[in-house]
Amino acid sequence: MSKQEDRFAKRRLRTSYLTSLTSITLMLFILGFFGLLIMHAKTIRKHVKENIQMNVFINKDVKEAEIFRLKKILDASDGIKTVKYISAAEAAESYKKEIGEDFIDFLDGVNPIHASLEVHLNEDYANVDSLQNFSKIIQAYSIVEEVKYHKDYVQKINENIANISLFLLIFISLLLLISIILISNTIRLSIYSHRFMIRTMKLIGATKSFIRWPFVWKSMIQGFIASLLSIGLLSLIILKMQENYGDLVNASNLNIYLIVFAGVIVAGILITWISTFFAVNKYLNISMDKLYIM
Repeated sequence: MSKQEDRFAKRRLRTSYLTSLTSITLMLFILGFFGLLIMHAKTIRKHVKENIQMNVFINKDVKEAEIFRLKKILDASDGIKTVKYISAAEAAESYKKEIGEDFIDFLDGVNPIHASLEVHLNEDYANVDSLQNFSKIIQAYSIVEEVKYHKDYVQKINENIANISLFLLIFISLLLLISIILISNTIRLSIYSHRFMIRTMKLIGATKSFIRWPFVWKSMIQGFIASLLSIGLLSLIILKMQENYGDLVNASNLNIYLIVFAGVIVAGILITWISTFFAVNKYLNISMDKLYIM
């Protein structure tokens, strides 16, 4: 073989290796990304449900001491996560900013907005039945004028959370299957270029395990490198998410990230090992004439 042909062969092998590595990295990245979504599903569900709000409007001219007494009672109640007091003045100021003008001037300085308590329930109580029960209990207090919450909105949130969880589970299962198939095909194409060498080694008496091992080992290393590259990409995504969604994605979720990263490494090594094992076996057991038509 001339030097030019040798260089061409090496370049082709290098290109094939990089293409295979890139394909495996991308598939592992996608798997890892959706793995993070699944692992974060509980945190996201909790965040969404605990942001469901119930507004307790207080009667006019009620003393703040009475309002804080009610707030203290609610704070101590099972199922209630937080209770925030919003004075009539604070509510008016917020509404001014929202509409962009001082509406109190049009009402001769009279503030029509009532003081209120903003109530958030714990995740397990963020459903229509619990909200109705709390609403009845709170409404019984004489200082309370009205309790408001969006029943349809709460119902919709709970339905959507259940549907999204089921969809993600099915989607991840399909994605895992597709990833295994695509990675297997990528490795099979790589092994295909060595089919004659595999056949030659078999003809000169090499055992199947002796022939198989270098290919399996090389693929496992490739799978490990691909998993590290995909973890690097996932880490960049996590850092970006921390900037925008710090309350959902933060250092307290380190265990989740470590589990997903470990899963990506195991998947990278395991899938490449199994795929290479069967791909090499195929060419170990195939007849000579079929090597030219595969």
